[in-house]
Amino acid sequence: MFSMFLGVDKILTLVESKNLVENLCERELNNPEGVGLDLRLGEVFKISGESFLGITERETPKVFSIAKFDERKTSQIAIRPQDFYLVKTVEKVNLPENLVGILKPRTTLQRSGLFLRTSQIAPGYCGELTFGLANVGPCNVTIELGARIVHIMFSEIKGKAHPYRGQWQKGRVTTEKKEVQV
Repeated sequence: MFSMFLGVDKILTLVESKNLVENLCERELNNPEGVGLDLRLGEVFKISGESFLGITERETPKVFSIAKFDERKTSQIAIRPQDFYLVKTVEKVNLPENLVGILKPRTTLQRSGLFLRTSQIAPGYCGELTFGLANVGPCNVTIELGARIVHIMFSEIKGKAHPYRGQWQKGRVTTEKKEVQV
């Protein structure tokens, strides 16, 4: 068995009728390519401190926002070799219980030495998406906030899925303190 991805015609219909993806740029609304949509770099966070990932409890490092997209002005961030950041998208997703989101970095990141760590988006998740972004190459890379960094594809689920019930709903980036996992 293999995955069947929704075409852009179906995706754009769901954007319009069900608010599947919010805050899309005009390019994606009018001229998407491939079998999904490109999402943009919205906010960059530096992490610091310590983290604990236990069997039933967790606490993630503290985060500090160092750059945020503002469509009224151009801003950029320089990412040096060995830098690691958490990044959020400009867009928000609102996944129904019958769809899963699959994310792939745009190849221009790889061609520049950037590694974007993504995961799947569970059915029922709503909010911005957070990824890890590292410069694993030898060159400094400057990236504008609002640049397209990741491609999202949607696949329909056959059978029953359990909707997302985790604590990261609505684009939360870190924990406030040690907390029990759901």
